[in-house]
Amino acid sequence: MESMNGGPGNTFNMILDQLTFCGRTLTEYLKIFDLDLSQWRGAKILDCPSGASSFVAEAGKFGISAVGCDPLYGKDVKDLIERAKNDTERSLHEINQYPDMYNWLFYPSMTGLRQYRNAAMERFARDYPVGYTQGRYVQGSLPNLPFEDRNFDLVLSSHFLFLYGDQFNYDFHLASVLELFRVCSREVRIYPVQSADAQPYEAMPRLLNDLEHLHISAMIVSVPFEFQRNSNRQLRLFR
Repeated sequence: MESMNGGPGNTFNMILDQLTFCGRTLTEYLKIFDLDLSQWRGAKILDCPSGASSFVAEAGKFGISAVGCDPLYGKDVKDLIERAKNDTERSLHEINQYPDMYNWLFYPSMTGLRQYRNAAMERFARDYPVGYTQGRYVQGSLPNLPFEDRNFDLVLSSHFLFLYGDQFNYDFHLASVLELFRVCSREVRIYPVQSADAQPYEAMPRLLNDLEHLHISAMIVSVPFEFQRNSNRQLRLFR
C-alpha cells in the first residue's frame, strides 16, 4: 500500500476508518449548498459522499431523482447506523470541547445539533434498505465513481474533500474534483472550502488555476450557512 503521498485512490482507502460517517437533513442541505429545489425539479442529483444523510430520502417529494454514493454503502443498515451514531457522538464531543469555534445561529444548542443529526439518521435508516435495492444508494468512493459521464444534472459534496485537507494530498483533491465534474452535466457544489482547523484550503489557488487551464469554469461563492466560524463559502464548477 502506498504512502499518503502516493496514488489518490490508495490514499482514500488508507484513512477510510478515520472519516466521519454521519448525517444531515434536507433542511441543512438547502442552507449548506444555497439550494433552491424548485429550480431543480425533475433533475437528477448526486450526493457524494452521502453518509447517513437524509437528502436522498427527502428529495423525491420535490420531484427530484436523488442518488447517494458512499464507500460504506453495501453494508447492513444496522452496521451503518451504529457507525453513524458512534461517529456523531465523537464529533459532538469534539465540538463541545471548543464551542467558541462555532456560530450557534442555525443550531441553537448542542441538543438542537444532536436532534438534527438523529433526524437525518432515522430518515436514512428507514429509506436505505429499499433505496439500496432500487439503486438510490450506491457504493463508491472518490476519485473513481461508478457512474457514466454527465449522468447527473447537479452534484453535491459536503464535509469531505477540503475538510480533510491535511490528510489527502493535492493529487487526490484534484482527481476527486475532476471526477465530480465528470459525472455532472450542469453544476458541482462542494462545501466547505476550509479544513477542520477552520483554515482555508491552502492549495485552493493552485486548484482554481489548474481548473482554469482545463477550461473548467469554477468560483468560490458565499452560502447562507455558517456553523464552524468563517465556513460560509463553497466551490462551484459549471458546464
